[in-house]
Amino acid sequence: MRILLIGATGTIGRAVGDLLGERHDLVRASRRGPYQVDLTDPASIDAMFTEVGTVDAVVCCAASGAMSALTGPAFWTGLDGKLLGQVNLVRQALPHVRDGGSITITSGRFAEPVPGSSLGFLVNAGLEAFVRAAATELPRGLRLNAVSPGWVSETLTGLGMDPADGTPAADVARLYSESVEGTASGRTWTSSPPTPGPSTSGSSRMSRP
Repeated sequence: MRILLIGATGTIGRAVGDLLGERHDLVRASRRGPYQVDLTDPASIDAMFTEVGTVDAVVCCAASGAMSALTGPAFWTGLDGKLLGQVNLVRQALPHVRDGGSITITSGRFAEPVPGSSLGFLVNAGLEAFVRAAATELPRGLRLNAVSPGWVSETLTGLGMDPADGTPAADVARLYSESVEGTASGRTWTSSPPTPGPSTSGSSRMSRP
């Protein structure tokens, strides 16, 4: 299987690459490297697919954007970076994924609503609703799923926090593997429930995918 992995240089992306790369032909894309892409720029997405060509699956671990702004330009940046960027990725990927292939994007979770989390809830809930509905519309037997990670243990360690409150990146990577190699569509895969403490968003800002 030929798989395009977007966000391959982040914490989650590296773990996903290590796992899927053991048994598939993996094409790694990120903001830097041989295959570059900026999800906020539809032209950049098209250019990436032109260069990469046809694949059997697309996996996006590169969702990013501000999660805590209700006013000002940061609000629209958050929508563009994580919500609309991934929606555009799905739309633009369709002609480049072989029949019966799959697309997996990244949403996220907060432990509970807290001040400053409303944009994150909007983005993540919007992505999961999009996946449920859009999966019913995809042509040629294509599948669409999301992975909703919480805090990642390695990220917590880097922040000087207790890694036990997170999920190891290798465990999160297995959710992406299930999405790619399984048969489900319209599903959101989640890591273990978040423990009381810091809120979790699953964005690259929080988990550095």
